[in-house]
Amino acid sequence: MHGIGGNASSCGPLAAMLSAQGYRTLCWDAPGYGASADPAGKMDHSGVVLDVLAWLGIGPVHLIGTSWGGVIATRVAAQAPEAVRSIVLADSTRGSATTKEGAERMLARVPELAAAGPHALAARRAPNLVSQSAPPSIAEAVRAGMAAVRLPGYSAAATMMAESDTSALLPHLQVPALVLVGEDDVVTGVTESRILAQNIPGAAFEIIPGAGHAAIQEKPAEMSAAILAFWKRLK
Repeated sequence: MHGIGGNASSCGPLAAMLSAQGYRTLCWDAPGYGASADPAGKMDHSGVVLDVLAWLGIGPVHLIGTSWGGVIATRVAAQAPEAVRSIVLADSTRGSATTKEGAERMLARVPELAAAGPHALAARRAPNLVSQSAPPSIAEAVRAGMAAVRLPGYSAAATMMAESDTSALLPHLQVPALVLVGEDDVVTGVTESRILAQNIPGAAFEIIPGAGHAAIQEKPAEMSAAILAFWKRLK
């Protein structure tokens, strides 16, 4: 599950590597992103995930969420642990409501997008999502993903993040968890990922060298190796 500035293609290279090892992988466009219809009214993103899994008739599943997608994964695991085999939280967070200022900054992104448009938003924000060592092609893919966001989907995502603080959920999660973070992540950061790992019972934690917030795109091979090793330990 992609971040607030991404879409299904953001997860494509990692998904391909996991598929090559025999796993069936599904990358979603969240409501209002990519090929998915725009949401009408307030969204329950975790509920939509569970509806999709029920419609597909699959589960329990391994959920991988990067940034905002990790917040969704956390909520799904808390709401319906029977549907989840494990969660991977990549460069994720407890949500923006851990502080009043964080929630306000998240909500401020919506009028910024409405006024400036997605290409200007991407030009401002995308460079911070990758490490300074990221190849230009990866930096461009991250920018292009953000430039493709639409106001209804982004607004719903920002509203969810501004209302989210999963701190109280973490100690009660009943599914295995792996927390991954790029060492150069300046958006959510290593410290926030450590908090996630320290508060989820039995969670594994790993730092991905040379990666920024978009580690899932910058270092898919390293991410895949960490995830596959984690899944192997679960067998």
